[in-house]
Amino acid sequence: MQMTSLHRSQTHPLVRVVALLLLLLGFLVAIQLMGSSFKSLGKGEAQALFARLRSPFAGLSVGILATVLVQSSSVTTSIIVGLVGNAVMPIEVAVFAVMGCNIGTTVTNTLVSLGHARHDAEFRRAFAGATMHDFFNVLAIAVFFPLEYATGFLRHTAEAATGLLEGGFEGASFKSPVKVVVSAIADPIKALFFEDIGLGSSWGGGILIALSLVGIFAFLITITKLMRGLMADRLENSLNAVLGKSGVLGIFIGLLLTVAVQSSSITTSLMIPLFAAGILKLENGFPVTVGANIGTTVTGLIASSATASISGLTIALVHLFFNVAATILLYPIPAMRRLPVRCAEKLAELTSRTKIYAVLYVLIFFVLIPLLGTLLIR
Repeated sequence: MQMTSLHRSQTHPLVRVVALLLLLLGFLVAIQLMGSSFKSLGKGEAQALFARLRSPFAGLSVGILATVLVQSSSVTTSIIVGLVGNAVMPIEVAVFAVMGCNIGTTVTNTLVSLGHARHDAEFRRAFAGATMHDFFNVLAIAVFFPLEYATGFLRHTAEAATGLLEGGFEGASFKSPVKVVVSAIADPIKALFFEDIGLGSSWGGGILIALSLVGIFAFLITITKLMRGLMADRLENSLNAVLGKSGVLGIFIGLLLTVAVQSSSITTSLMIPLFAAGILKLENGFPVTVGANIGTTVTGLIASSATASISGLTIALVHLFFNVAATILLYPIPAMRRLPVRCAEKLAELTSRTKIYAVLYVLIFFVLIPLLGTLLIR
């Protein structure tokens, strides 16, 4: 593949690093704008979806669908916490709804990977890097859904831990510096569309979703090209050597990065250009994804423990225990660890040949199946 004139130029590396950081900032702003727009359109609908849940499978399905609507597992978990705290939804069902949040939150990086659809090789690597997260969570639910349904061990463990931790984090809070900077840019843009122009939440949200998607794709294309220029073979090999040396190190990197930016979607989406450019191998990026799964529960844990709701802390602990248990069960075994990656590679190979399959996958997996599951609400 020929390098573009941008990469052949004698631009100073520091200038290109600054340009890359600015592009990443724009990428993060676009992701936050997309999520905020979905929230403005979907938060009320998401709350309505939870209103009459009684079936565990319906809870799982609505957890997926609601998180897709609001583009944030933290928002969905907060809704669940509020409903459980007000005795609107049984905690036994809420456990399964939280499991669904794990799948719903992966739609963001899957959508981001579609930005590489013009180039088959890039798209194959990007789509595989995105969907291995899906397959890991599906495997986790396949194991723990029937186990929880039969024994309630996650709920009982969380309730026991709640008694020990109650009040231990009272008043705790955490402000991500990255999120503060991104919000400082994104908030005026949101205000422009939702308030200043006077379009209303529906029109403003719809237009902002479209613009943010265009921005995400444009930033992705430029970031991928620039990364190829910055990530010479020696640096590429070093990155893979570090992450390939220890899966546990990769898990901690994913966990810490997710805590820092307070979003697993951002962590996993930031890896998509690395996968697409062939800089990061799937096997080496997979533990970072697993760590992001755990890291995304920390914000909810801090937020719930800062409230007076015992049920809120219990649900947050369920989310944490579920992701930790899935990691302990599925990651240490080499055959199980390779399975999500291999499944993602097979799916990516299929979708790279026929792009419409990627769109159908998103619609069926993240929308149609959860919608059918909501029929079990009564």
